[in-house]
Amino acid sequence: MAKAKKIGILIEGDYYEPEIWYYKFRFAEEGFEVHFLTRLWGQEVLTFKGHEYQIPFECRESFEGLDEAMLGSFSSIIVPAGMVADRLRYTEDVNKLPPAVEFLKRAFAKKDIIKGIICHGLWLCAPAPELVKGRRLVVHNNLLGDARNMGAVYVNEDVVVDADLVTARSGGHCNVFARKIIDLVNKK
Repeated sequence: MAKAKKIGILIEGDYYEPEIWYYKFRFAEEGFEVHFLTRLWGQEVLTFKGHEYQIPFECRESFEGLDEAMLGSFSSIIVPAGMVADRLRYTEDVNKLPPAVEFLKRAFAKKDIIKGIICHGLWLCAPAPELVKGRRLVVHNNLLGDARNMGAVYVNEDVVVDADLVTARSGGHCNVFARKIIDLVNKK
């Protein structure tokens, strides 16, 4: 039986609206189930505002409640552009990894899940640099030093694929980034 084509996209405040809108419709157009995931902080729903236009976006799904089977049902997990990664890397206990980073580590441990990181999304890997150490990737030019400090191998291209990791330079490249993820998921 074929695995359901589910895409999990992390979301938080200060997201890049054109990118998130594109994913919402483009992945659905391909027949994928699109799930926006966040840290709900015990709430049933949170509303986030975008970066440029302050457009509200409601999220009702938490990555915190996903057990291994539920996580394994996803074909891809995407860390988007904007300030999403920076906001999600908050932790109450500085001696523990942020819950979103723990979630990302669990996703990276599953090689059959395509991980997508675009633009400033790499910030979510900063507390766990081993996730990208030695991996080929591209990030926003502002994060070049961060990528190198994490031990990643920077490639000066708009989209880079390294096995189960797809990265893209900026939110403006969300179309070619999504196309690459769609192609890789469909090859499975």
